[in-house]
Amino acid sequence: MRLIEALYLVFSVTLAVAGLSMVGFAVRAYRDTGREAMLHLSLGFTLVVAASIGTTISAFLVGFEDTRSLLTLNYLFSTAGYLFVMYSIVTPD
Repeated sequence: MRLIEALYLVFSVTLAVAGLSMVGFAVRAYRDTGREAMLHLSLGFTLVVAASIGTTISAFLVGFEDTRSLLTLNYLFSTAGYLFVMYSIVTPD
């Protein structure tokens, strides 16, 4: 494994751990408050983490070939996730 691939893996794992922590915080906040916005927030962060993990696994499986498809799927899931995050912020209770 080359250095750049190792760094990519380290940063992807770091993003996944941070994102899953945010999912946990949002789920706990939903349980404590019952606010649906926290449920939307957790779903948004789940999609962002799924984008990161899915892209990383796929990149290693295909040997970092077909980067356009990998990035397109990453952006699709990330965008959907961030839309849920934004929705959770602007939705009134």
